[in-house]
This record gives sequence, structure tokens and C-alpha cells, in this order.
Amino acid sequence: MRELIDISNKNLIGANLRKDRSRWEIVQDLLKVTREEKKGKKTRIMQKAYLDWRNFQRYFSFLLEEGFITNCDTNCYELTKRGEELIRRLDQVDEMLNGKV
Repeated sequence: MRELIDISNKNLIGANLRKDRSRWEIVQDLLKVTREEKKGKKTRIMQKAYLDWRNFQRYFSFLLEEGFITNCDTNCYELTKRGEELIRRLDQVDEMLNGKV
């Protein structure tokens, strides 16, 4: 497994991002960044999740369409209760796979 990247102490998620992430890890990171930003804009969420625009659009569109993220204001997005539940479940799977149970 690749080493973790520690970008800054202020970025709570940066310490958990890996250079090569699975699809579910990217989804998990996007959800966590959206939760952290509260009413975040797309560009800010994309940057904090360390994604290029093309990949960000693909994953973010999926999360919007499935109701995990919602558009709360003009150009602002926030996590839904469904998104919170998905983070919780993905964290559980991550713990199981990494032997932290």
C-alpha cells in the first residue's frame, strides 16, 4: 500500500488521501470534503479532494444524481443525510479491509 500524503495539518482529509485511490476511496474523500466545507463550491471541493476537473465532474455528478450531495444555494453544495450514512458505511468497510476492527 502506498504511503499517505500529509499536505497540511489544517486539512483534516489531506492526511488520509493516497496517491492511487480506488473509486470508493474517491467517493469517500469527496463526501468528507463536502461535509467539511459545509456549503462548499465545486472548485473548492475539487481542490481539497485532490481531483482533476474531469474526474471530479464524473464522481460529483454521480453523488448529486444519487442524492448523497445536494445543491443548497447558487453554486453551493452540502452533504445530505444519505451522504452521511454512506460515509459511515464506507468508513466501516475501510476499517474492515485495513484490519482496524
